[in-house]
Amino acid sequence: MTAEQAAQQAAEHPAEPAAGRVTKRRVRTRANLLDAAFRVFAAKGFGRVSIEEVCEAAGYSRGAFYSNFASLDELFFALYRQRADLIARQVADALAGDGPDLDVPASVDRVTEVLLLDLDWLLVKTDFLVHAARDPAVAQTLLEHRSRLREAVADRLARARGRAPLPAVLGDADSAAHAVVAAYDGVTTQLLLDKDVDGARAWLKQLLTALLTDGSGTPR
Repeated sequence: MTAEQAAQQAAEHPAEPAAGRVTKRRVRTRANLLDAAFRVFAAKGFGRVSIEEVCEAAGYSRGAFYSNFASLDELFFALYRQRADLIARQVADALAGDGPDLDVPASVDRVTEVLLLDLDWLLVKTDFLVHAARDPAVAQTLLEHRSRLREAVADRLARARGRAPLPAVLGDADSAAHAVVAAYDGVTTQLLLDKDVDGARAWLKQLLTALLTDGSGTPR
């Protein structure tokens, strides 16, 4: 790159503030990078995307990228945290609708009605899962992020357990939360193939009702 080209690039994409300063501009830059990365990941697959492509899609330089993220892995985890927190809030809010008691069938209805079933996100998440499976350090970080959703479900089930006992086969609330998340994972895998969002919601409702009750919709 010539000095003239470097000057032009600097004018078009001024340097971001130092890492210690969180300005409105930096927040906006980070959000734009996340949005652009999500679009590119969904279109091409996580493992086929470069930092340069994310920068181009967002309209920023590599300097802007590196002032916010150390790597594509770190950027993905920021995306994952956004989605995991959203799903955790959806589940927690749906399960909290009964107050101190827990009407399992009604709560299942609310959870399956509001739960995020975004095909583009499922594609990106699945791509990254394969990437993480080949890297133990990334896999460990992904497991820690996945625990957010499970902990939100386990907390609600634990607080309601005295009034709405779980089927004994599930054991404690944490084990029950593992089962709930496993059911969600299974349904979303099918959704990736058949693209039937309404069918996925109906199937998830049936699975969670059978899992958390005696199968009739009545809590045990």
